[in-house]
Amino acid sequence: MGRNIKKYSFFSYESREALHISEREKEITIDCFNRIEAELQHAVDKHSRTLIVSYIELLLNYCTRFYDRQFITRENENKDILERFEYLLNDYFKSDKPERYGLPSVRYFADELHLSPNYFGDLIKKETGISAMEFIQSELIDIAKERISDPRKTVSEVAYELGFQYPQHFSRMFKKKVGKSPNEYRYL
Repeated sequence: MGRNIKKYSFFSYESREALHISEREKEITIDCFNRIEAELQHAVDKHSRTLIVSYIELLLNYCTRFYDRQFITRENENKDILERFEYLLNDYFKSDKPERYGLPSVRYFADELHLSPNYFGDLIKKETGISAMEFIQSELIDIAKERISDPRKTVSEVAYELGFQYPQHFSRMFKKKVGKSPNEYRYL
């Protein structure tokens, strides 16, 4: 069980990110706890450890089920968070924040939305099919394409405006995502 504990990402969430469960799910959870407690109070024998671990794994598997389900049943709340994220992302690049603070991070947006980075990342992945960082990079590339089209700006100026410390990092990322260097893209 110790080797598998990392797959339960919700352990790294903060206390304000509760697992939303129904009354039936609450009954199942309490039943799992009762079974664990009963086994702990039972006289220790050669089966005790195996049963306790099995009940804990059962509880964790139910929690995973409830966790995945909440992303489906809380669709409206999740869409609201996604919309706010998109607004914050666009606002970030319209401001001077990239030049002052650099490239935005998943943690930055999670903090702005009052979520832990792991919960935020899981939510974005469930809603969009891509990670939060991929979403940020996709928006970054879209903005870069617009700015590169302006012949008055050099590729280096665009890179600095977007928050890159080094223009060559911008060029590498752009080429990886678009398939062409910024200069090649500019002259299409």
